Amino acid sequence: MAHTIALVDDDQNIITSVQIALEAEGFEVRTYGDGEEALQGISQRPVDLAVLDIKMPRMDGMELLSKLRKKTAMPVIFLTSKDDEVDEVLGLRMGADDYITKPFSQRLLIERIRALLRRQDLAQETTEPGKENVIVRGELVLDPRRHMCTWKGGPVNLTVTEFLILKALAQRPGHVKNRDQLMDAAYGESIYVDDRTIDSHIKRLRKKFKQVDDDFQEIETLYGVGYRYREG
Repeated sequence: MAHTIALVDDDQNIITSVQIALEAEGFEVRTYGDGEEALQGISQRPVDLAVLDIKMPRMDGMELLSKLRKKTAMPVIFLTSKDDEVDEVLGLRMGADDYITKPFSQRLLIERIRALLRRQDLAQETTEPGKENVIVRGELVLDPRRHMCTWKGGPVNLTVTEFLILKALAQRPGHVKNRDQLMDAAYGESIYVDDRTIDSHIKRLRKKFKQVDDDFQEIETLYGVGYRYREG
């Protein structure tokens, strides 16, 4: 079955051109002109991935993302203006998986969408027993086959990107992963994102764990080097 994409933007020219490009690649596309319309539509008819503009009438992309994250961990890509660095970082901290700066190449957007959906499919794929084992690190339990994470027995709801970054760190406690290595683990070697993207995902991970356990300190920063999962 074709993957379904929600495209949310108040610019009809962008909606039309991107919809044509995505449908030509075999995607099913549902379009919305503002955040309120999108929230209602996506709630009633879930999609596989959403592409959201940040600045929209009635409900902007940030508020829409916040409301969507209460319902779903589906991949989300933000469309941002060239000068909106603050929005990019804030969006990632709120749970977006990626962002693309306007004006953008439709080919780049399609590549990012395919990369996120590929990771989503792999994370949800049911494999043979024992093919990918559950990772247990003290109070942390990661089940890649079911895309489940718990800390001290309590669920921690992670996006696909967050899950893959945490998995990369937890597989080898005490070993440092630089940003490039985490980028490859989360996005694949063919996709480049800047350092701020990885840093924002790490901050988001820590925040989610601290909501379960205020004393959580297992993800350590080595300034100028990268990150590691605490050993022992």
